[in-house]
Amino acid sequence: MVFLTIANLIRCRGPDEFWRKRKIFRLAAHYIGRRRNCYSVAVRNVHHALVYATKARRLKKQDMKDLWDTRISAACEQHNITAFSMREGLERSNILLDRKSLSDLAAWEPKTFQCLAAVASRKLHLDGFIDGTDQKAPTGKNLNLDNVILDDWLKEKK
Repeated sequence: MVFLTIANLIRCRGPDEFWRKRKIFRLAAHYIGRRRNCYSVAVRNVHHALVYATKARRLKKQDMKDLWDTRISAACEQHNITAFSMREGLERSNILLDRKSLSDLAAWEPKTFQCLAAVASRKLHLDGFIDGTDQKAPTGKNLNLDNVILDDWLKEKK
């Protein structure tokens, strides 16, 4: 484009505006109607969508934590131990597993989770720990700890 006067050059908005608008229109490409074609409408809707996407990332993390806690507490109730006691017993036994790992074990490896519950229960019994946080007693079956040889290992870790 050839400008004969400096006034025409100043009035030209240049490539910056084109690329700025193009970025918004690309984000609004899947919208319907004026929300995708009209810049002033598209920019509002894109900004709203970006705000919701930012909030959703935090909510997704919180939802996953809630799901993991629900799975752990349900599996602990089956083995007659509270989730707090389970975590405390595992921590005292130097078994450091996070929520996600315990949740996966509870869902996909029930025998492994049962052994972890037995280890936690035995360690809390040896330490004389009393769980006063949960007023609701678990309704699961009592663990048969006769065939689990843990006493020597748990006593040496003390």
